[in-house]
Amino acid sequence: MQKAKQCLKLFLVMFRIGLFTFGGGYAMISLLESELVSKRKWVETDEFYNMVAIAESTPGPVAINAATYVGYKLAGFLGALAATVAVCLPSFVIIFIISLFFDAFLSLKYVAYAFDGIQVCVIFLILQAGVKMLLKLEKSVWNILVLISVVACMVTLSVLSIAFSSVWYILITAGLAIVLYLFTYFHARKTKEKGAEK
Repeated sequence: MQKAKQCLKLFLVMFRIGLFTFGGGYAMISLLESELVSKRKWVETDEFYNMVAIAESTPGPVAINAATYVGYKLAGFLGALAATVAVCLPSFVIIFIISLFFDAFLSLKYVAYAFDGIQVCVIFLILQAGVKMLLKLEKSVWNILVLISVVACMVTLSVLSIAFSSVWYILITAGLAIVLYLFTYFHARKTKEKGAEK
């Protein structure tokens, strides 16, 4: 009974996020954080940012991956199913209805105005999510170095019109993080062994 109530709650929250968010997964990040971290306290801030990083790194839209993760954490398989279906359902229904009369829909002047307004809103939502995550980032030398390096590479490659997949940024920084972890692990182990010898 408790799990069914949790699944219903998850469904309603994710359905509302899916219904009122335009612009895809990145635009949903801010709403997901507000709903899951601030209001409902279903996940901690650090866990949320780790979830976003993993959801972005795995195949599929970030919002769907995040919804599946939160659903599974709170109510197991049924929670994951409820959250995933709920976040996808509004978009599916709206796109299906629009597809029935797509050409007539796009020719409406007010629809074109609405889409122009939505584009501005989506840019703001994505920027807001990015700035929030940046401000809450742990201010360590490693994090700042990685951030500056990735931004510098992205800007340079964009200016030079060189195609470079964002997947490579994720793989390279993940590889560097593993190297750093191994270095600190073995350094700590070596220090501990020296301390034990004395």
